[in-house]
Order: sequence, then structure tokens, then C-alpha cells
Amino acid sequence: MTAKTKTTRAKRAPAAGEAAKSGPRVIRKYPNRRLYDTVESRYVTLADVRRLVVDRVDFIVLDRKTQQDITRSILLQVIAEQEGAGESLMSRDFLSQVIRSYGSGLQDFVGRYLDESIRLFAREQRELRDRLKNVVGIDPLETVTNVAQKNYQRWKAVQEEVFSRLPGPWGKSDKE
Repeated sequence: MTAKTKTTRAKRAPAAGEAAKSGPRVIRKYPNRRLYDTVESRYVTLADVRRLVVDRVDFIVLDRKTQQDITRSILLQVIAEQEGAGESLMSRDFLSQVIRSYGSGLQDFVGRYLDESIRLFAREQRELRDRLKNVVGIDPLETVTNVAQKNYQRWKAVQEEVFSRLPGPWGKSDKE
């Protein structure tokens, strides 16, 4: 590749700020399973996709052949890679419960519940950080422990309600 070609490509690729204005960054998945970042004009790995998520870069992954949005599938692969690399976040029981939720009639409810729980947790973390920045002399460990306990109680109450409605040995509907 000549220097002129590299310069031309660099001019065509929008800057990070421009990409946000024109919509999400586009990553294409080719039939050979490789992912191509159209902004950086290079092949990327799942680790690179993870970095985009961590950096809060808005992106979409499109199948090159069908133009189908496969972003969720790629994000699930990133999660599977993280879980398999010893950075486990979800317990086996949790994953089993999620799988059981598919097709249960409560699938949409469980998905919304999990999404809202994560948003609530993130919001409370932000608020806690803000409070700690503004208050002097507070015990951060005690505050974090109290918030975690409060979140745990909320999570447990909603989880019991959700799983009590599911059929099978984990729900109450078979016991009644």
C-alpha cells in the first residue's frame, strides 16, 4: 500500500466525534468470521469490541453478506469469552435460570427486569461516587456495604417473585 493510499483512507475515515454525529460506528462481520471496523479500517477482535463497550462507543455489527444486525450475538460472544477467561460474573445457577426463562411466557418480563436491575445498580453506583466526592469523613466501606445490602434485598425480592411464577421445580406453581 502506498503512502498516498494510506492518506486517502485516513481522510475518508471519520474521526471519533464525526462517527457519533453520523450514527453508530459500523463493524462488519465477514463470512470468514473476521470483524472489520469501518472507522479504523482494520480487522478487530472480540477484545477490541469489549474495549468499545467499556469506552461507551456507540457501534453496530452488521453481517457483511445479509446486512443483518448481529450486534447482540457479538456481545454475547464477548460475554462468553469473559466468562470463560476466569472473569466469571454470572453463576451457573443464574445462567440456568436465564435459560429456563426463555419461552416461559415471562421472557420479556425477565429481560426487562434484568436490564432495569443493571441500570439501577449503575445509577446507584454513580450516585454513591458523587456523594463520596462531596462528603468528607464518611466511611466508604460502610456506605458501599449498605448500598450493596439494599440492592441485594431488592434483587432477592424481585427474583423470588419472578421465579415463583415459573413452572417447574424452581417455581411455586408446581407446589400449589
